[in-house]
Amino acid sequence: MGDKVSAKQAMIESGVPCVPGSPEALGDDDDKTRALAAAIGYPVIIKAAGGGGGRGMRVVDDEAALLQSIAMTKAEANAAFGNAAVYMEKYLLAPRHIEIQILADTHGNAVWLGERDCSMQRRHQKIIEESPAPGIDSVRLAEVGERCARACERMGYVGAGTFEFLFENGEFYFIEMNTRVQVEHPVTEWITGIDIVEMQLRIAAGEPLPWSQTEIVCQGHAIECRINAEDPHSFKPSPGVLREWIAPSGPGVRVDSHMYSGYEIPPFYDSLVGKLITYGPSREDAMARMRVALGELVADGIQTNVPLHQQLMQDPAFMEGGTSIHYLERWLADRV
Repeated sequence: MGDKVSAKQAMIESGVPCVPGSPEALGDDDDKTRALAAAIGYPVIIKAAGGGGGRGMRVVDDEAALLQSIAMTKAEANAAFGNAAVYMEKYLLAPRHIEIQILADTHGNAVWLGERDCSMQRRHQKIIEESPAPGIDSVRLAEVGERCARACERMGYVGAGTFEFLFENGEFYFIEMNTRVQVEHPVTEWITGIDIVEMQLRIAAGEPLPWSQTEIVCQGHAIECRINAEDPHSFKPSPGVLREWIAPSGPGVRVDSHMYSGYEIPPFYDSLVGKLITYGPSREDAMARMRVALGELVADGIQTNVPLHQQLMQDPAFMEGGTSIHYLERWLADRV
């Protein structure tokens, strides 16, 4: 499942809806590649088959830029992942990023644990995640969730995993599967009451899932803000000594972090230093708690993106819900 082309083919065979695109990694036949792009329809996006984390992607608006973009993406993919294979998909203009969390055991059972909306992104990197996703038809969502669970059973998948989709005009399009616990898993844990990390260990020990799908109940709403050590305006990394770290607390507030006062943040790694998660009986309650919690968080000695989160929690479009994956980039461009 590490190869996204193989994963996509498996999803097609399992009846999971996919983004129109190449059935396999792109070859060296330029005429065939041009014909494929024309059949899919521009714009298209070139993606690294072995990529992740938003790297190894390039949008192509017309045929003139196609071959050069493929060559550049292959070089980037080979340098970043040791795998130069790339594939092509239709580039949706204003989709949302919706995820389905699943658990599957060694006894052939799989369940899905609701969905997450991870559409608030910058450079393909998620900034805010929430569950459930605002404004999506529950019947359609259940249909897709069931197909994901059945796909896991069909493939013999074991453990925790996430099916990632683009969602546009009421339709889901599979893009990839993450075969691991993700950064945003706490929002799912909170609305389901299920410890995903614990269940992954129990599954690895050979235990069967303790519930059927009908026993999975999602309640309330949870929002996660990724706290990064970076300038909230230029996004330049902000390593250094964290002179004081005070994490917010209280009912409906969770902080996942390794930070402490006196910790030195090195310049070599991802800028993520913590995750702030809030829960409430409604989305409005979760957002209200997030606004308070962001105001209580202290990270003295470095810069963080907390001011960005505070602005977004007051943004009318985010408060309404349902923004696309391009919303934050355009919002930031308008802010300059």
